[in-house]
Amino acid sequence: MNKEIDALIKDFYEHDYILNEALATSIFLLKNLEKPLLLEGNPGVGKTMLAKTLAAHLGTNLIRLQCYEGLDVSTTIYEWNYQKQLLHIKLFEQEEDKMTLQNQIFGMDYVLQRPLLQSISSEKPVVLLIDEIDRADEEFEAYLLELLSDFQISIPELGTIQATSKPLVILTSNRTRELSDALRRRCLYHWVDFPSKTKEIDIIAKKLPTIDEELATQVVTFIHNLRKSSLHKPPGIAESLDWAKTLLLMNQKNITDEIVQNTIGSVLKHKDDVEFVRSRSVREFLVPIS
Repeated sequence: MNKEIDALIKDFYEHDYILNEALATSIFLLKNLEKPLLLEGNPGVGKTMLAKTLAAHLGTNLIRLQCYEGLDVSTTIYEWNYQKQLLHIKLFEQEEDKMTLQNQIFGMDYVLQRPLLQSISSEKPVVLLIDEIDRADEEFEAYLLELLSDFQISIPELGTIQATSKPLVILTSNRTRELSDALRRRCLYHWVDFPSKTKEIDIIAKKLPTIDEELATQVVTFIHNLRKSSLHKPPGIAESLDWAKTLLLMNQKNITDEIVQNTIGSVLKHKDDVEFVRSRSVREFLVPIS
């Protein structure tokens, strides 16, 4: 294994994130090839946490853009500070050279920087997380292409703004819609799957060092069997941790029917899913995973 990749795995572990070699290699390439990394996978597999951990690993800032339908330039890239511009115009309304006045009021001092512009204007490289890009529409993807390929942004009144320092860009997608080929071509790619039983037990043990191994094994076995069921929203790693914390708080040594009835809301967040589990015996979900 590459020494830097091995060091990444060890340092991420110290930051409570367990990397496998393939994902660590993707992070290594993100850092060294200066290409964005697209992470796809089911909700709750740790895509967003990976970006946060990368920022902590590098000792730099995380700039996060949470995507949703209708994102536009003014919420993602920049917006003019109109009040400041008007004040400047009033102060210098007698200025004879109108071109000079125009150049003054359309300068960077009058730009309100949004996440994408902030990321390329930072003095030192930051981690830019474009979270749930699949929730945004295709028009927003078009805004991103210049940034993702050339690390620059064009502002009509100012021209092209080159990156002061190139951010490390991570995009995440839950695959609620298919992303464009143009965006995919500009990115490295990694599919993030739910962890194996062993890895998820390790994650819980790392986050909750006081938990009993048997209880952690029961939690993971239950969760993994739930993920095989026909649920509206399968539980992610965060739900595994929440449930383990809940059971510890309630001084539980084992998972019982009664405790499932009372605490399943820590795991499932849809009424039909909750009723599905409550209608069954806990033994069905504690069948050992092969």
